[in-house]
Amino acid sequence: MRPLILIVLFCLGLSSYSQSIRVNVMAGFSNYYGDLQKRKITLQQANAVYGIGGTLEVTSKLLLRGDYSFAKIGADDKFNPISGFRSRNLNFKSLIKEGTLLAEYNFLNIYENKFTPYVFAGIGVFKFSPYTVDSAYGKQYLIGLGTEGQGLPQYPDRKFYKTIQLNIPVGGGFKYAISDDIQIGLEYGLRVTATDYLDDVSTTYVDQNVLLNARGPVAVSLAFRGDE
Repeated sequence: MRPLILIVLFCLGLSSYSQSIRVNVMAGFSNYYGDLQKRKITLQQANAVYGIGGTLEVTSKLLLRGDYSFAKIGADDKFNPISGFRSRNLNFKSLIKEGTLLAEYNFLNIYENKFTPYVFAGIGVFKFSPYTVDSAYGKQYLIGLGTEGQGLPQYPDRKFYKTIQLNIPVGGGFKYAISDDIQIGLEYGLRVTATDYLDDVSTTYVDQNVLLNARGPVAVSLAFRGDE
């Protein structure tokens, strides 16, 4: 399943240099939706996200926006509503560093109406690094372990994934102008990813003996954790 990142932000826009250029400060929460999390939105596994950016007002309704943000995502099979997935006992966390370039469209002229709903879409690049924690080995970054046989000659179609990827940000929100210089807003966004390994889970298990000989006992213990 191609994972999604869902982000809800409280946004504060401040005029800088001129009315057409704004500095954005953002904070909110993020959710991950994928193989380890079957609910698109859950406060139980939500994490913080915050960022800063800038907006150029091309017209009163069309804006160009660049943002840089930090988000933490994670999921745990113990919260999975599907019992078959709970039994494998996998979990992960990851820090997401993301830069986006967005086109934003206001449905109303905010200077005349003081408020407007808006939508946005664009392109982003992000870096992630999934890790897990267990009582025996502590914090373990998962990419180098190749828990699904990545990089092994026995599984030539399984390559190590890249931790820098592109995504497609889409979403919308509502903003209100306190004054010509200050705007506040609430935004909901999706990040459609191009990788299926955001959570280090994508395909089927591999032969444990093959994995043990190539990568050692840590990789085997973290590939399936139902026996913990």
